Amino acid sequence: MGLRSFIVKKFKAAMPPLSATEKEALESGTVGWDGELMSGRPDWNKLFKYEKAQLSAEEQAFIDGPCEQLCKILDNWDIQKKNDLPPEAWKIIKDEGFMGLEIPKEYGGRGFSSKAHSAVVMKLASRSITAAVTVMVPNSLGPAELIGEYGTKEQKDYYLPRLAKGVEIPCFALTGPDAGSDAGAIPDNGVVCKNEKGELGIRLNWDKRYITLGPIATLIGLAFKLEDPDNLLGKDKKDLGITVALVARNTPGVEIGDRHAPMDLPFHNGPNKGHDVFIPLDNIIGGPERAGQGWRMLMESLAVGRSLSLPALSTAAAKMSSYATGSYARTRKQFGTSISNFQGIEEPLARMAGLTYMMNAAREATLQMVDGGERPAIPSAILKYHLTEGMRTIVNDAMDIHGGKGVSNGPNNVFSTLYKGVPIAITVEGANIMTRNLIIFGQGAVRAHPYTLKELAALDDPNPNKAFGKLAKVLAAHVTNTTKSAVKSVVYGLTGGKFSSTPKDIDKSTKKYYQEINRLSAAFNLAADASLGTLGGNLKKEERTSARMGDVYSNLYLASSALWYYEKQGRKAEDKPLVDWAVQHALNNAEKALEGALDNHPIKAVGFAVKALAFPKKLLMATLTVGGAVAGILMGPVVGLAAMAVTLGALFFTDDHHSSAPSDKLDRKAADTIRNPGTVRDRLTDGIFKPTAEGEQLSRLERAFLLTVESEPLEKKLYLAQKGKVIAKNEKRAELLDSALKAGVLTEAEVATLKKTDLARRDVVMVDAFPQTPQPAASAAAAPEEKKPAPAVPAPPKAA
Repeated sequence: MGLRSFIVKKFKAAMPPLSATEKEALESGTVGWDGELMSGRPDWNKLFKYEKAQLSAEEQAFIDGPCEQLCKILDNWDIQKKNDLPPEAWKIIKDEGFMGLEIPKEYGGRGFSSKAHSAVVMKLASRSITAAVTVMVPNSLGPAELIGEYGTKEQKDYYLPRLAKGVEIPCFALTGPDAGSDAGAIPDNGVVCKNEKGELGIRLNWDKRYITLGPIATLIGLAFKLEDPDNLLGKDKKDLGITVALVARNTPGVEIGDRHAPMDLPFHNGPNKGHDVFIPLDNIIGGPERAGQGWRMLMESLAVGRSLSLPALSTAAAKMSSYATGSYARTRKQFGTSISNFQGIEEPLARMAGLTYMMNAAREATLQMVDGGERPAIPSAILKYHLTEGMRTIVNDAMDIHGGKGVSNGPNNVFSTLYKGVPIAITVEGANIMTRNLIIFGQGAVRAHPYTLKELAALDDPNPNKAFGKLAKVLAAHVTNTTKSAVKSVVYGLTGGKFSSTPKDIDKSTKKYYQEINRLSAAFNLAADASLGTLGGNLKKEERTSARMGDVYSNLYLASSALWYYEKQGRKAEDKPLVDWAVQHALNNAEKALEGALDNHPIKAVGFAVKALAFPKKLLMATLTVGGAVAGILMGPVVGLAAMAVTLGALFFTDDHHSSAPSDKLDRKAADTIRNPGTVRDRLTDGIFKPTAEGEQLSRLERAFLLTVESEPLEKKLYLAQKGKVIAKNEKRAELLDSALKAGVLTEAEVATLKKTDLARRDVVMVDAFPQTPQPAASAAAAPEEKKPAPAVPAPPKAA
């Protein structure tokens, strides 16, 4: 074996092995801003080239018209009791084209942008998770998207108009009992064969579960492994791979209709099976030529779909929770004051507001990538994990603040369906544990890295000499980039990235954030290269290293998205506390995750060496300490001891961390954005359904909130009058108001306002109560219970 062959062989052994499905997943999607962050030298122009898109007049009219109309007729309590959407809701969904939001107009669809698609889902989700999921599925990963992208002309002409108008109800069947997160391992199979009429087709057998819209679907998009044992397709392969085909509900052998009950949310979801189901070859999406290409099709579609539906649903939950909880906390009084005044409430309010801003910013930034023609595979995974986790945090905070009001179910509880929806969002489209531990960094370190994928491609060349030549060229560039990242890590670590480039014409007060992202990006690239170079294929097994590195990557993406959004929103000064909170939170998390990854690196020496470069201040001070010791030897003990004392003191107080979590002062400002009415609150919660009808719980809460704010100066008058002994302190509320009126402290109009506020406050803190179900009377024929004699009680012992 020649030297070149030996080197190529060793590199192949060191690099992470990739299965066929992993290769297809990595090759699907595109690389954009995520690649800049991975490179260690982000070019901010690549992010700021995206403009914040606006909805077209037609799209806005749809959201203000049919979408608003649909929200108004939805009643979560009624939907839950009847276990389905009302018939009039289904009619609107079908007649108004909710099932074909992105299907081109030429096929009868709405032809909307991805931004409009996301906006529709977000508004619906703020009103009803059931309605949102019902609309999400036909517009996300499923038959319509797959046919539109890969289908034959005949498939497009026939199915897309029917799907757009709801004539066909689609579902997509991928998950089964033996293939959940490991969807590539599906055992469901199809065999190319001829039926009894001699027609060429596929005989299918499958067992699927958790299929949304499955129980009512008329058209199943089915993923299965295709075999051609008799080479009837002439491809000289027995195992053709994962394939996607269309199966009509009424095809003989299909079993469908049963329902699951996911957290008792009544969107249609259930299992389906097929036994010896025969379909024509033309039912393969894209025709027979697409046989075996299903996994690539699914991964490319998922790269887009994961950027739209779940991020919209999660952001809706965040916005609605912030909208309702800020007003409730200001309205609810305990210990004589609004609970929003307590620091224990202020902290979660700040977290809710800051996370909501960050989540919406990431959603908006990624939507621009999708509408620009990209398939952002890694950003979509980041959004899937972090926005659904953000939803979990925010909804839990809302429930904590609402207390008993949040846990008492009934028509007036606006949080119960959101709370039930959290674990569903966490689980679907790639369970969060898997997404964090395996996908974000595991795929990002290969797909978005400037050199790793090129190195793998070079090693695929069967000619060792050519493979070596390609590898040497790429490797040289890779080593150069890693060296630059090491130098940048030290320089930026000492200076806080002071000399790194930032975008032009930005808010100067945010410049430090861009520089910190540059610093962490360089350190992240260095740590990624060190991990890939030393762990190689074992990186797959070191899931916690991968997860922490993914946290660094994700939080850099979230922080940069918040900065982009702030600028594209017009750099509004009143939004500054929110962008400060969001970016500081993300950068602090990124820095902690990087330090955790290096402290716990499987190869301790690697973690220590990279940390010394990524966090260099202590290394510098330690070097100076050694210098002080040397000075002591050369210049005498007094000078040496003095030098060592100074440097040891400096070493003790040196902090290598640049990114602090949001301060209490910033928390207070962030909390103000949702506990005070105004344009900031309106902008933060824009896009959700805000009912105005009198009987609606949210509209009653908003009215009480505004009355509370209006009444606070009057409450202060009462307080000062009591303090000055103008009126008594211990009177009941009605008597107190009468006394204030008689004493001239308040006018009649002011007393009326306070009484109205008291009633409104009382109304919104009340919870639903239901009459007990009468117990059935005991049967007169029932045999009387046999009475047994009481056991004898022993007599006390006699006194001695």
